[in-house]
Amino acid sequence: MPEKEDEKNKDGGKKKGQRAHTYETRTTWTGNTGSGTENYRAYRRDHEVRADGPPPFQGSADPAFRGDSERWNPEQLLLASLSQCHMLTYLALCSLEGVTVTAYTDRATGTVTQDGKGGGRYTEAVLRPHVQVASAELVERARELHTAAHERCFIAASVNFPIRTEPEVTVRALSETPAVP
Repeated sequence: MPEKEDEKNKDGGKKKGQRAHTYETRTTWTGNTGSGTENYRAYRRDHEVRADGPPPFQGSADPAFRGDSERWNPEQLLLASLSQCHMLTYLALCSLEGVTVTAYTDRATGTVTQDGKGGGRYTEAVLRPHVQVASAELVERARELHTAAHERCFIAASVNFPIRTEPEVTVRALSETPAVP
């Protein structure tokens, strides 16, 4: 979708440099077993999510809510979005700051607390990126850039629960890193 560069501030004037990006997905329920949602146990929570470009993926509810553990659930996708956004923002900042990252892995966890009324909410996410940099003198700056990445991550700025980042930074020279084809 095209960017909209003419966003206006509250007084009707344009905000310099502000751009809006619009995204579109299509979610289709595929879990009708023949009786629709006649009762809570009568249907599957299976669905397919599509967007222009990437292949579709199969979704469901968390198994705690009668979902299929072989499919992605919304809670996992939100956590994955936080992790991906942090990583991509972090890698961009590192490249701009002269910090050569040679590998990056995150083992994120998220906590959803049910409210006893049939609903609930995310109450915390913890990102645990393990970053490898090309030399020892980059370690401290690499660690510091996680704070800036968190502050600039669009997804983190859009949620209303705490996100902690517990980075680990080690050294792995470029010569020790296999290249991606």
